[in-house]
Amino acid sequence: MQRRPQRVLAASAAALTAVTLAACASSDRDSGSGEGGGETAQSGGTMVFGATGDPAMLDPAFGSDGETFRVSRQIFEGLLGNEIGGTDPVPELAEDWQVSEDGLEYTFNLQQGVQFHDGTEFNAEAVCFNFDRWYNFEGLATSPSASYYYQAVFGGFASTPDTPSIYESCEATDESTAVIRLTQVTSKFPAALALPAFSIQSPTALQEYDADNLSGNADALTYPEYALEHPTGTGPFRFESWDRGNGQVTLVRNEDYWGEPALLDELILRTISDGNTRRQELQAGSIDGYDFVAPADYQTLEDEGFQVLVRDPFNILYLGLNGGNVPGTSANPALQDPRVRQAIAHAIDRQTIVNSLLPEGAEAAVEFMPPTVDGYAEDVTTYAYDPDRSRQLLQEAGAEGTTLRFYYPTEVSRPYLPDPAAMFQVISQNLTDAGFTIEPVALPWNPDYLNAVQAGQADIHLLGWTGDYNDAYNFIGTFFAEASNNQASAEFGAFSAPEIFQALARADQEPDPAARTALYQEANRLIMDYLPGVPISHSPPALVVAENVTGLEPSPLTAEVFSTVSISE
Repeated sequence: MQRRPQRVLAASAAALTAVTLAACASSDRDSGSGEGGGETAQSGGTMVFGATGDPAMLDPAFGSDGETFRVSRQIFEGLLGNEIGGTDPVPELAEDWQVSEDGLEYTFNLQQGVQFHDGTEFNAEAVCFNFDRWYNFEGLATSPSASYYYQAVFGGFASTPDTPSIYESCEATDESTAVIRLTQVTSKFPAALALPAFSIQSPTALQEYDADNLSGNADALTYPEYALEHPTGTGPFRFESWDRGNGQVTLVRNEDYWGEPALLDELILRTISDGNTRRQELQAGSIDGYDFVAPADYQTLEDEGFQVLVRDPFNILYLGLNGGNVPGTSANPALQDPRVRQAIAHAIDRQTIVNSLLPEGAEAAVEFMPPTVDGYAEDVTTYAYDPDRSRQLLQEAGAEGTTLRFYYPTEVSRPYLPDPAAMFQVISQNLTDAGFTIEPVALPWNPDYLNAVQAGQADIHLLGWTGDYNDAYNFIGTFFAEASNNQASAEFGAFSAPEIFQALARADQEPDPAARTALYQEANRLIMDYLPGVPISHSPPALVVAENVTGLEPSPLTAEVFSTVSISE
């Protein structure tokens, strides 16, 4: 959320105090200095954590996936971070910040006495080096597959004048003050700076290892030495090695860390793609924890003494509808009729899905963002489960028996979609009962499924989103803002809905928080009237750790940090 100057200082100081107190409490607990009996946790040792996949590489500026960011969050820090266990931005490498009255200039007061892992001093010049690096990307680095988050937040580059950027400049007014100037107001800034993609990296290492020298092509990038072997940040862990053949990243404690030092000597992130195998490895004692626990395993693991750490839901699972109304797209013509889209929405039994396929705490969704995000509207059009109404709408549209190519992913478990095949089966049966004919298409998640969905090949598909930060645009703007040629993204059939595009643009550029919230609420009403997709659920994904692990705080953003973790004997 955008803040005015007097509110920034108070909010930032309060948040920093809360984080500091939390860190002190954790340190006291882990060192055994608190009151009460029980076994004393020991700092030091090694934790092995089961990740669901390999990182794409280790330069977060080119990252867009959860496993790349899982590693990045331990090595790197940004001007802002996220509150521990929450979704709001808090100071990290910036002590605090102020915003000009016009919302275009941000002054960041920086932490002092901080060094990068290679000994380079962190200061305002280093901050501006990173911002200017992103803005001056060229060639392959400007492709969406390389710099997705920069483009999602800032727009274009110095080398792409036809695609303007909202970034204007960065000035180091002294060693500990960096001033960022924008060309227009946006609700995304500064909250987006908590994303690992905007981590501040060592200018020395970036230059020495030619960090921007990408090769290959946009569909198959080859990364330079820096991104594979020399990631250099300021975080509580530093990079030791990446055994790519065996899917294992090893990090070690940064002994010169400027804040509360990590308790672990070593953190190993080991790729175990299969959920059952992750569970078996934990039960065998080969790993100390893993992510994305299958809901059906919660009770078994808890009965065996393991700790299931459930995150608060901050995501959305939806059924994408390729029903664009733009000539020349591959959208299913039947889906261009709003009655057919409404028939699909009325056919889905969300409550049964929540009760039978998702963990306790999941909620049926009525719009494309969680209720905790400012801009959520309580009065959107809703589509209750009603197969009779679905059949009536299909009859009115002359579309009885419409065939839908229903794409769903395999070889994956996502925070919002723990069992894709089971979800497909339930929704497919719902749609069949309502009068549709379903043609199933199952594809491996990466890259086949994601490429097919982004190319608009599916009539309908399952996909979702975990919020990057607490802002409405990060949800509905990501999905439904105008992408190009007066169209939305191909994922939703490249539909053209100027009212939605204009509502999102107005909300994003509104500097007043209350007015912005009202504009996002109106955008949500327009989206649910148009119905470019069907929101299904918000789900609380979980991690699990062994009984002797303490200090791992689950994050709604799946943004856990491991510096507070300790392991007892």
